[in-house]
Amino acid sequence: MRLRNLLLAAITLAIPAACSAADEPLKKGEKIVFFGDSITQGGVGPKGYVTVIKNTLAEKHKDLAIEIVGAGISGNKVPNLQARLEKDVLAKKPTVVVIYIGINDVWHGEKNPANGTSKEKFEAGLKEIIGKIKDSGARVILCTPSVIGEKKGGANKLDAQLDEYSEISRKVAKDTGSKLCDLRKAFADYLAKNNADDKESGILTSDRVHLNEAGNKFVAETILASLEK
Repeated sequence: MRLRNLLLAAITLAIPAACSAADEPLKKGEKIVFFGDSITQGGVGPKGYVTVIKNTLAEKHKDLAIEIVGAGISGNKVPNLQARLEKDVLAKKPTVVVIYIGINDVWHGEKNPANGTSKEKFEAGLKEIIGKIKDSGARVILCTPSVIGEKKGGANKLDAQLDEYSEISRKVAKDTGSKLCDLRKAFADYLAKNNADDKESGILTSDRVHLNEAGNKFVAETILASLEK
């Protein structure tokens, strides 16, 4: 009996660590901010992923009156998000922040690493952003970067780097107790099954990076699964 009680106590103590704030169900009056780069900026368009999520939540959770805010700026990298976090996110008093970043941190450094973001600054920057968001009382969903090219099996030029940065995002999510939305894995799994001709673009993206209509729907569905889980 004493051993059983000790085991129950250990499980009870472990629950808060395992169940982060991001695991809470959506509540009435939620304000969700989508924080990112041009993919998120385009996401607020009529067929963009942010709009798809907004319309889906409005239909499925009419009683919750959930507010959706887009905060994406073209060309942004993690340091840009750090610089505008207060004005574009915290000042809006969100209850949930979805961070979708990392493409430009890799892509912009393709020819000159100084134009990208080092792995060390990427990790430290994400941790700073998430720390400040959590200190404000909001929950965080951190997305891994998706693709720079849609070829399968690591055949795109920057796949290895994107995989490294995605692994950093996974680590940061774990270290900060944030929910992870693994877009990198989701894209890889989808393309493995649906890119029979090994096209560089045209399946989920229009230009190897930016989402086409199918890509916007796919990202919306993937993020919604994290929001509603």
